[in-house]
Amino acid sequence: MLKTNCLHPELLYFLARSGHGDRILISDGNYPAETKTNPNCTKIYLNLAPGLLTAIDVIKVLNNTIPIELACVMLPDEDVHIPIYSEFYEIINQDLEKKSRFEFYNECKSEDVKLTIVTGEQRTYANLLLTIGVVN
Repeated sequence: MLKTNCLHPELLYFLARSGHGDRILISDGNYPAETKTNPNCTKIYLNLAPGLLTAIDVIKVLNNTIPIELACVMLPDEDVHIPIYSEFYEIINQDLEKKSRFEFYNECKSEDVKLTIVTGEQRTYANLLLTIGVVN
């Protein structure tokens, strides 16, 4: 029996094969996952319906399953407050690296992005690129 609250078989399989420096994209329901990710990365679709499952649901589980070294978000083109960034910060308890939209897209296309988890998150800019750290 597993002690983690993560029970998704494909996700557990991927996480067990991942190491320090591998990256995971948690995308909102609006993110173009087919064209703006590493074409060789695994994609897990958890977007059952709008709002199910959310990016927050997924990051809570991942935060209790893997060490997170770095977290990066996409900045909107205009200077506006994005409330979900505060929620991300509260969960992972570390500052968020911020990249412009096209810088973020380029980061997500890199070879070290091994997994994209597509959520049903409806809020815009609710994309989070995680770098797996080492266990302390």
